[in-house]
Amino acid sequence: MRKLGKKYVEASKLVEANKAYTLSEAVDLVKKTSITKFDSSVEIAMKLNVDTKKADQQLRGSLVLPNGNGKTKKILVLAKGAQAEAAKAAGADYVGEVEMIDKIAKENWFDFDVIIATPEMMPFLGKIGKLLGPRGLMPNPKTGTVTPTPERAVADVKKGMIEYRADQYGNVHCSVGKVSFDNDKLVENITFVINAMIKAKPQAVKGKYIQNISICSTMGPGIHVDANSLDM
Repeated sequence: MRKLGKKYVEASKLVEANKAYTLSEAVDLVKKTSITKFDSSVEIAMKLNVDTKKADQQLRGSLVLPNGNGKTKKILVLAKGAQAEAAKAAGADYVGEVEMIDKIAKENWFDFDVIIATPEMMPFLGKIGKLLGPRGLMPNPKTGTVTPTPERAVADVKKGMIEYRADQYGNVHCSVGKVSFDNDKLVENITFVINAMIKAKPQAVKGKYIQNISICSTMGPGIHVDANSLDM
Protein backbone atom coordinates (compact mmCIF):
# COMPACT_ATOMS: atom_id res chain seq x y z
CA MET A 1 0.00 0.00 0.00
CA ARG A 2 1.38 3.42 -1.04
CA LYS A 3 2.39 5.62 1.87
CA LEU A 4 0.88 9.07 1.51
CA GLY A 5 3.11 12.08 2.09
CA LYS A 6 2.35 14.69 4.74
CA LYS A 7 1.69 17.41 2.13
CA TYR A 8 -0.73 15.16 0.24
CA VAL A 9 -2.60 14.29 3.43
CA GLU A 10 -2.94 17.96 4.37
CA ALA A 11 -4.09 18.90 0.86
CA SER A 12 -6.65 16.07 0.86
CA LYS A 13 -8.30 17.56 3.95
CA LEU A 14 -9.44 20.49 1.77
CA VAL A 15 -11.44 18.13 -0.46
CA GLU A 16 -14.73 16.63 0.73
CA ALA A 17 -14.61 12.95 -0.22
CA ASN A 18 -18.19 12.54 -1.43
CA LYS A 19 -18.81 16.02 -2.79
CA ALA A 20 -19.12 16.90 -6.46
CA TYR A 21 -17.90 20.46 -7.03
CA THR A 22 -18.86 22.93 -9.71
CA LEU A 23 -16.09 23.38 -12.26
CA SER A 24 -15.15 26.82 -10.94
CA GLU A 25 -14.99 25.45 -7.38
CA ALA A 26 -12.90 22.49 -8.55
CA VAL A 27 -10.42 24.78 -10.33
CA ASP A 28 -10.05 26.87 -7.17
CA LEU A 29 -9.39 23.69 -5.19
CA VAL A 30 -6.93 22.23 -7.66
CA LYS A 31 -4.75 25.29 -7.09
CA LYS A 32 -5.08 25.16 -3.32
CA THR A 33 -4.20 21.45 -3.25
CA SER A 34 -1.11 21.72 -5.45
CA ILE A 35 1.81 20.38 -3.38
CA THR A 36 4.81 20.56 -5.70
CA LYS A 37 7.52 23.23 -5.69
CA PHE A 38 7.33 23.44 -9.49
CA ASP A 39 4.42 24.67 -11.61
CA SER A 40 2.19 21.59 -11.50
CA SER A 41 0.22 20.38 -14.48
CA VAL A 42 -3.55 20.16 -14.16
CA GLU A 43 -5.02 16.88 -15.38
CA ILE A 44 -8.56 15.82 -16.19
CA ALA A 45 -9.73 12.23 -15.86
CA MET A 46 -13.02 11.11 -17.37
CA LYS A 47 -14.73 7.73 -16.99
CA LEU A 48 -16.73 7.06 -20.14
CA ASN A 49 -19.29 4.38 -20.86
CA VAL A 50 -17.37 2.82 -23.76
CA ASP A 51 -16.23 -0.74 -24.39
CA THR A 52 -12.90 -0.30 -26.17
CA LYS A 53 -12.77 -4.02 -26.95
CA LYS A 54 -15.35 -3.25 -29.61
CA ALA A 55 -13.98 -1.57 -32.73
CA ASP A 56 -16.93 0.83 -33.00
CA GLN A 57 -16.42 2.12 -29.44
CA GLN A 58 -12.71 2.89 -29.50
CA LEU A 59 -11.93 6.51 -28.75
CA ARG A 60 -8.71 8.15 -29.87
CA GLY A 61 -7.76 11.50 -31.30
CA SER A 62 -6.17 14.88 -30.68
CA LEU A 63 -7.29 18.42 -30.04
CA VAL A 64 -5.75 21.86 -29.68
CA LEU A 65 -6.60 23.51 -26.37
CA PRO A 66 -7.77 27.14 -26.68
CA ASN A 67 -5.18 28.26 -24.12
CA GLY A 68 -2.52 25.60 -24.66
CA ASN A 69 -1.40 23.26 -21.87
CA GLY A 70 1.72 25.09 -20.74
CA LYS A 71 4.09 22.40 -21.95
CA THR A 72 6.87 22.75 -24.51
CA LYS A 73 7.44 19.68 -26.64
CA LYS A 74 10.37 18.73 -28.85
CA ILE A 75 9.14 17.65 -32.25
CA LEU A 76 10.74 15.23 -34.69
CA VAL A 77 9.37 15.39 -38.24
CA LEU A 78 10.03 12.62 -40.73
CA ALA A 79 9.51 14.00 -44.21
CA LYS A 80 11.23 14.64 -47.52
CA GLY A 81 11.74 17.57 -49.87
CA ALA A 82 9.32 20.47 -49.68
CA GLN A 83 7.41 18.88 -46.81
CA ALA A 84 10.61 18.71 -44.75
CA GLU A 85 11.45 22.33 -45.53
CA ALA A 86 7.94 23.43 -44.54
CA ALA A 87 8.26 21.55 -41.23
CA LYS A 88 11.59 23.29 -40.51
CA ALA A 89 10.02 26.67 -41.22
CA ALA A 90 7.14 25.84 -38.86
CA GLY A 91 9.57 25.28 -35.99
CA ALA A 92 10.18 21.52 -35.83
CA ASP A 93 13.15 20.71 -33.56
CA TYR A 94 14.43 17.86 -35.74
CA VAL A 95 13.67 17.08 -39.38
CA GLY A 96 14.98 14.16 -41.39
CA GLU A 97 14.29 10.94 -43.23
CA VAL A 98 15.46 7.35 -42.77
CA GLU A 99 18.70 8.49 -41.09
CA MET A 100 16.66 9.73 -38.09
CA ILE A 101 14.90 6.38 -37.84
CA ASP A 102 18.29 4.62 -37.93
CA LYS A 103 19.53 6.95 -35.19
CA ILE A 104 16.62 5.88 -32.95
CA ALA A 105 17.21 2.19 -33.69
CA LYS A 106 21.00 2.17 -33.35
CA GLU A 107 21.63 4.80 -30.69
CA ASN A 108 18.42 4.48 -28.64
CA TRP A 109 17.94 8.20 -29.30
CA PHE A 110 14.78 9.72 -27.85
CA ASP A 111 15.53 13.42 -27.44
CA PHE A 112 12.01 14.36 -28.57
CA ASP A 113 8.42 14.18 -27.32
CA VAL A 114 6.40 13.84 -30.52
CA ILE A 115 6.98 12.29 -33.95
CA ILE A 116 5.12 13.69 -36.94
CA ALA A 117 5.48 11.75 -40.19
CA THR A 118 4.28 11.97 -43.75
CA PRO A 119 2.45 8.87 -45.05
CA GLU A 120 5.40 7.85 -47.25
CA MET A 121 7.65 7.57 -44.17
CA MET A 122 5.37 5.18 -42.27
CA PRO A 123 6.64 1.93 -43.86
CA PHE A 124 10.15 2.81 -42.61
CA LEU A 125 8.87 3.73 -39.16
CA GLY A 126 7.05 0.41 -38.89
CA LYS A 127 10.43 -1.31 -38.57
CA ILE A 128 10.96 0.29 -35.13
CA GLY A 129 7.35 0.06 -33.99
CA LYS A 130 8.37 -2.08 -31.01
CA LEU A 131 10.59 0.75 -29.79
CA LEU A 132 8.08 3.53 -30.33
CA GLY A 133 4.83 1.81 -29.36
CA PRO A 134 5.52 1.25 -25.64
CA ARG A 135 6.63 4.89 -25.34
CA GLY A 136 3.47 6.18 -27.00
CA LEU A 137 5.50 7.74 -29.81
CA MET A 138 4.15 5.92 -32.87
CA PRO A 139 2.49 8.44 -35.21
CA ASN A 140 -1.16 7.82 -36.01
CA PRO A 141 -3.56 9.44 -38.50
CA LYS A 142 -6.26 9.60 -35.79
CA THR A 143 -4.11 11.93 -33.70
CA GLY A 144 -3.01 14.05 -36.65
CA THR A 145 0.62 12.94 -36.44
CA VAL A 146 0.56 11.15 -39.80
CA THR A 147 -0.16 13.85 -42.34
CA PRO A 148 0.87 15.15 -45.79
CA THR A 149 1.06 18.64 -44.24
CA PRO A 150 3.48 18.21 -41.32
CA GLU A 151 3.91 21.97 -40.93
CA ARG A 152 0.28 22.24 -39.77
CA ALA A 153 0.77 19.46 -37.23
CA VAL A 154 3.92 21.19 -35.95
CA ALA A 155 1.97 24.42 -35.51
CA ASP A 156 -0.79 22.57 -33.64
CA VAL A 157 1.67 20.89 -31.27
CA LYS A 158 3.33 24.24 -30.60
CA LYS A 159 -0.09 25.71 -29.76
CA GLY A 160 -0.73 22.95 -27.22
CA MET A 161 -2.17 19.98 -29.09
CA ILE A 162 -2.89 17.04 -26.80
CA GLU A 163 -3.71 13.45 -27.63
CA TYR A 164 -6.36 11.38 -25.91
CA ARG A 165 -7.21 7.72 -25.86
CA ALA A 166 -9.72 5.71 -23.86
CA ASP A 167 -8.03 2.83 -22.04
CA GLN A 168 -9.47 -0.65 -21.58
CA TYR A 169 -11.67 0.61 -18.73
CA GLY A 170 -13.03 3.60 -20.63
CA ASN A 171 -10.84 6.16 -18.84
CA VAL A 172 -9.47 9.21 -20.65
CA HIS A 173 -6.66 11.30 -19.12
CA CYS A 174 -5.52 14.68 -20.50
CA SER A 175 -3.29 17.55 -19.43
CA VAL A 176 -5.35 20.75 -19.52
CA GLY A 177 -2.91 23.40 -18.29
CA LYS A 178 -0.79 24.51 -15.37
CA VAL A 179 -1.63 25.60 -11.84
CA SER A 180 -0.25 29.03 -12.76
CA PHE A 181 -2.93 29.51 -15.43
CA ASP A 182 -5.73 31.99 -14.71
CA ASN A 183 -8.87 30.25 -13.47
CA ASP A 184 -10.91 31.25 -16.49
CA LYS A 185 -8.33 29.77 -18.87
CA LEU A 186 -8.35 26.46 -17.00
CA VAL A 187 -12.16 26.42 -17.01
CA GLU A 188 -12.18 27.13 -20.75
CA ASN A 189 -9.66 24.37 -21.48
CA ILE A 190 -11.48 21.81 -19.34
CA THR A 191 -14.86 22.67 -20.86
CA PHE A 192 -13.32 22.37 -24.32
CA VAL A 193 -12.00 18.86 -23.57
CA ILE A 194 -15.31 17.68 -22.15
CA ASN A 195 -17.24 19.00 -25.15
CA ALA A 196 -14.72 17.35 -27.48
CA MET A 197 -15.34 14.00 -25.76
CA ILE A 198 -19.09 14.49 -26.17
CA LYS A 199 -18.67 15.20 -29.89
CA ALA A 200 -16.48 12.07 -30.20
CA LYS A 201 -19.11 9.84 -28.56
CA PRO A 202 -19.37 6.58 -30.54
CA GLN A 203 -22.85 6.05 -32.01
CA ALA A 204 -22.94 2.52 -30.60
CA VAL A 205 -22.82 3.76 -26.99
CA LYS A 206 -26.11 3.51 -25.11
CA GLY A 207 -27.03 4.88 -21.70
CA LYS A 208 -25.17 7.48 -19.66
CA TYR A 209 -21.99 8.33 -21.56
CA ILE A 210 -19.97 10.44 -19.09
CA GLN A 211 -19.94 8.58 -15.78
CA ASN A 212 -17.37 10.56 -13.83
CA ILE A 213 -15.16 13.65 -14.17
CA SER A 214 -12.34 14.67 -11.86
CA ILE A 215 -9.36 17.00 -11.98
CA CYS A 216 -6.12 17.09 -10.04
CA SER A 217 -2.70 18.73 -9.99
CA THR A 218 0.54 16.79 -10.31
CA MET A 219 0.74 14.50 -7.24
CA GLY A 220 -2.33 16.27 -5.78
CA PRO A 221 -5.66 14.74 -4.70
CA GLY A 222 -8.51 14.18 -7.13
CA ILE A 223 -11.46 16.58 -7.11
CA HIS A 224 -14.80 15.31 -8.37
CA VAL A 225 -16.60 17.63 -10.79
CA ASP A 226 -20.39 17.85 -10.91
CA ALA A 227 -21.28 17.17 -14.55
CA ASN A 228 -24.67 18.84 -14.04
CA SER A 229 -22.92 22.14 -13.37
CA LEU A 230 -21.21 22.17 -16.76
CA ASP A 231 -22.31 24.04 -19.86
CA MET A 232 -22.51 21.04 -22.20
